[in-house]
Amino acid sequence: MSDEHRRSDEQWRAQLTPEQFEVLRKKGTERPFTGELCDENRVGEYFCAGCQSELFTSTSKFDSGCGWPSFSSDDGTSIVREEVDLSHNRRRTEVLCDACGGHLGHVFNDGPTPSGLRYCINSAALDFRPKDET
Repeated sequence: MSDEHRRSDEQWRAQLTPEQFEVLRKKGTERPFTGELCDENRVGEYFCAGCQSELFTSTSKFDSGCGWPSFSSDDGTSIVREEVDLSHNRRRTEVLCDACGGHLGHVFNDGPTPSGLRYCINSAALDFRPKDET
């Protein structure tokens, strides 16, 4: 996490909605099919809701049917960091924003070609900007 984005829980709570705080700072997960970006199909870019770093583009978004926004790759800027997650009695790969350390979701090896990856990301962790606003 960069010094620019280092904040106390109190500072994060003041900046984020309760749901964003739970997901980004406490590694929570929104219920499937409830996130406002799950069915977003406009052209644009997805940013971290915590620090506004660019994370994904609409060209890599696809409907995986899993209940969360899914992307086949990050935007190539290496702002997404991966870590091993051993919670819930299973081994998964957690995806975090490298700039602010916010929990975004998980990545799985069951996505479309060519990457074969499915970044399963919480809507609450993202801000979407349509192309005409970016």
